[in-house]
Amino acid sequence: MTIRVLTGITTTGTPHLGNYAGAIRPAVRASEQPGVDAFFFLADYHALIKCDDPARVARSRLEIAATWLAVGLDPERVTFYRQSDIPETTELCWFLTCVTAKGLMNRAHAYKAAVDQNEAKGVEPDDGVTMGLFSYPVLMAADILLFNAHKVPVGRDQVQHLEMARDIAQRFNHLYQGDFFVLPEVQVEEEVATLPGLDGRKMSKSYNNTIPLFEGGAKALRGAISRIVTDSRQPGEPKDAEASHLFTLYRAFAQPDEVAAFRRELETGLGWGDAKQILGDRLERDIAPMREKYNELMANPARIEDILQAGASKARKLASPLMARLRDAVGLRTLSAGPAAGKGAGKKAAKDARFVSFRDTDGSFRFRLLAADGEELLLSDSHADPKAAGALMRRLQQADVQLREQADGVEILLEGAVVARGPGQADKVRQALDSLRQE
Repeated sequence: MTIRVLTGITTTGTPHLGNYAGAIRPAVRASEQPGVDAFFFLADYHALIKCDDPARVARSRLEIAATWLAVGLDPERVTFYRQSDIPETTELCWFLTCVTAKGLMNRAHAYKAAVDQNEAKGVEPDDGVTMGLFSYPVLMAADILLFNAHKVPVGRDQVQHLEMARDIAQRFNHLYQGDFFVLPEVQVEEEVATLPGLDGRKMSKSYNNTIPLFEGGAKALRGAISRIVTDSRQPGEPKDAEASHLFTLYRAFAQPDEVAAFRRELETGLGWGDAKQILGDRLERDIAPMREKYNELMANPARIEDILQAGASKARKLASPLMARLRDAVGLRTLSAGPAAGKGAGKKAAKDARFVSFRDTDGSFRFRLLAADGEELLLSDSHADPKAAGALMRRLQQADVQLREQADGVEILLEGAVVARGPGQADKVRQALDSLRQE
């Protein structure tokens, strides 16, 4: 079974060494495993919640995209896209917003933290709280549910948002009586490498203690390493490797035999200056080839844009059909599809085969024939006019059609011309069409 895994990267900063070791490197390696269908996206809508500096957001989108590609993310193997290039994301976000209880959002950790801070300051509880901050768990749910991801790797601080996404999906499925969404499973990253920064605390932009990954080149990397805080032990004095930030950083990148050798040198009196030189050499060995690719990409943003647009097109081929089905479910059908059933008839409608019309990414109009369980049986050819697509749906319900079995599915012919194709069995397609004619 293929497992779909989805990861979002908020575009508000420049990746540093800690980001690479803790999140980027393991995510890229995981995407290369067999049976994994990986989705990576630049969460630039989420960035607007945290940052109101447009230049910073724009720069971060470029730097983060270049970083992921430079470290080995294969856009041919994974689906790599920008959140803002998928209009179905915001449409689904609104659908989900309309079924999400305000009380659920009241319990979100980020919102509660903001309220607590305001109360501590003696100001209004919602002072400075935007609707973006308040309801961003719904946007996060839309990111996940749009592609029916099975697993979402997150840190423990994000577990609540995954639980909310499950709650929202269940609410929608129940309200509209269908299995529209997979309930995503949280994948807690327990083994994430947390690198120490220059001062020994967790490497973080908030602490201003980061080591650059690519920005500033080898000089900036060496300069940061030279500022790592060490103890006062002189050359010749044994060092405690386990208590050394230098050793922790080295161990995150070196092979076991290299780690053992570095430990021995520290414990037999290696000077801190020489230790920093060894750490710099080891990091440069890994980072230099990636930095070269990063610089090439940064110098050619059009190439990155092409990759992201190709990824968006790939993503929308999945997103558009789902949104067509959801529009049908909530009653936002094209008029040619017939009147919407009342809510009392929802359960019966959910059990029947049905046509679902939609507008494709190229602007043309198509429809699908779905079985009672939601399985896609047929996909029509494209039509420039929605009326033509609607007329063809009616003909398929009224006329005897010819079904032609192929090695990879079935074709539907009218007057000798193929008008729709599907991956299903001919008998199942025929039964679905017969059920529609009997309505």
